[in-house]
Amino acid sequence: MSSEIKQVSGNGIALRGNDIDTDRIIPARFLKCVTFDGLGEQAFADDRQQMNGQHPFDQVQFQGASILAVNNNFGCGSSREHAPQALLKWGIKAIIGESFAEIFFGNCLANGVPCVTAEAATLDAVQSFIEAYPAAEVTIDLENLEIVCGDWKKAISLGEGARQALIQGNWDSCGQLVSAADEIATTAKQLPYLAWA
Repeated sequence: MSSEIKQVSGNGIALRGNDIDTDRIIPARFLKCVTFDGLGEQAFADDRQQMNGQHPFDQVQFQGASILAVNNNFGCGSSREHAPQALLKWGIKAIIGESFAEIFFGNCLANGVPCVTAEAATLDAVQSFIEAYPAAEVTIDLENLEIVCGDWKKAISLGEGARQALIQGNWDSCGQLVSAADEIATTAKQLPYLAWA
């Protein structure tokens, strides 16, 4: 199975606001889990409860969305890897924002979730498009560094190292290990300290 991610297409979901931190993405009480299964149901649990069904993650028209459009400094706060896992388990496969907290960005990349950036005006246009046309397809194209919404497209940015890791499939460290199992076994046989018994 290929781990290459060259583009992500799907319905969008807009979440407006700056400085949405990891405690809001997945509250601390849900960090006791042994696996990440079920975390998607708890994404933005406190915000959703406070908004009494009006949070985008609760609204019917956004169910099944896979591209999240956010604003500035998304994923700030603590470094919990549960935050990108909660979004991934909810169904998010790519995120576009003005900027991302560095550790959150790294945790997303480690899970194959591209976090691309765009100017504030572009983000506003993307979010407005998603809100007006929730059933319309949105595409994040990593090869051409653009986002396509309906009949218009705008430039996006992604550091070249992260971009190449996604396009070439190198982001998937476990996949790399599995695909190199024979080479690993050969090397292991040559290591004298593995023969100790």
